[in-house]
Amino acid sequence: MKLRYLLLLLIILSFSSIFIGVKQLSPLDLFRFNEDAVKTLYISRFPRMISIVLAGMSLSICGLIMQQLTRNKFVSPTTAGTMDWARLGIIISILLFSSAGIFVKMLFAFAFSLFGSFLFIKILDRIRFKDAVFIPLVGLMLGGVVSAISTFMAYQYDLIQNVNAWFEGDFSLIMKGRYELLYVSIPLVIIAYLFANKFTVAGMGESFSVNLGLNYKRVINTGLIIVSVISSVVILTVGTLPFLGLIIPNIVSIYRGDHLKNSLPHTAVLGAVFVLLCDILGRIIIYPYEISVGLMVGIIGSGIFLYLLLRRKAYA
Repeated sequence: MKLRYLLLLLIILSFSSIFIGVKQLSPLDLFRFNEDAVKTLYISRFPRMISIVLAGMSLSICGLIMQQLTRNKFVSPTTAGTMDWARLGIIISILLFSSAGIFVKMLFAFAFSLFGSFLFIKILDRIRFKDAVFIPLVGLMLGGVVSAISTFMAYQYDLIQNVNAWFEGDFSLIMKGRYELLYVSIPLVIIAYLFANKFTVAGMGESFSVNLGLNYKRVINTGLIIVSVISSVVILTVGTLPFLGLIIPNIVSIYRGDHLKNSLPHTAVLGAVFVLLCDILGRIIIYPYEISVGLMVGIIGSGIFLYLLLRRKAYA
C-alpha cells in the first residue's frame, strides 16, 4: 500500500469525523458562517479530530519503537505494562496531591512508566527462553500485577469510579483546552524519525551495535523515554487505546518490512486512520448514543491480535 493512498484515506476520514455527531453540522453551515456551527467546529469537532490523529500516530510509533528495541513483534506499551505503570503513577499523584494539575500528573505518569519500561527490559535480559509469545506474556503478567495494585489503591480511597471512567479511551469529552497536551508528542515523533536508523541497529543486539560504534545504552534509553512520555500524555488526555501499538506496526511490517525509517511514516498514518475509523464506527453503530473508542479499538484490535498470533509463522 502506497503512502499517498493512506494519506488520502486519512483526509477523507478526518473530514467525515468533523461532520458526524449528535449535533447536526454540514459544510454549508460553515460556508454561511453560521455562528453556532463555527463554535461547534472550533470547540468540539476539530479538537476531537486532531486528538484522534495525534493519539493514533504517536501510540502506533511507540509500539514500533518497542518492537524494534526488544526484537519482538508482540511487544507494545499495552503488552509491556507501560500503560499500567502510567496509571499507577497518576493514581499516586492524585493521592499525594489532590489538587495536582495536569503537568504534575504527567510527571508522575512519566516517571512510573519509564521505571516500568526499564524493569521490563531488565527482565527480558534475564530471560533465556525468548519465545515470541512468551515475552509479551511476561509483560502482561507484570502489567496485571501493577493494575491490581492501582485498583486496590483506588478502592481504598474511593477513586475507583472516577479512575475507571477516566482511563477508558474516550474522545467524546475532548474539547478546546483539554487536548493540547498531545502536541508534546509531535517533537517526540520527529526525534523518533531522526533516531530511526539507530533504533534499527540497536534492535540487532548490543554486541552488534557496539561493533558498529553505536552507543547502545543511550539509544535504548532514548527510545524508552519517548515511549514513556507519549504513553503518559495519551493516557492523561484520552485514556487507554488497547492493542493499537501492537497491531499497527505488525500490519505495516507485512508489506513494508522491518526497517524502522521506511515503515515509520506508514505506521503513523495507518495508526491515525485506524483510530479514526474506530471512532466513527463507535459514533454511528448505536446513534445517537456512542460507544467509546477504547472499546472499539479493543474489540477490533484483539481480533487482529489473535489473527497475528495464529499466523505468526507465516509473517516471521
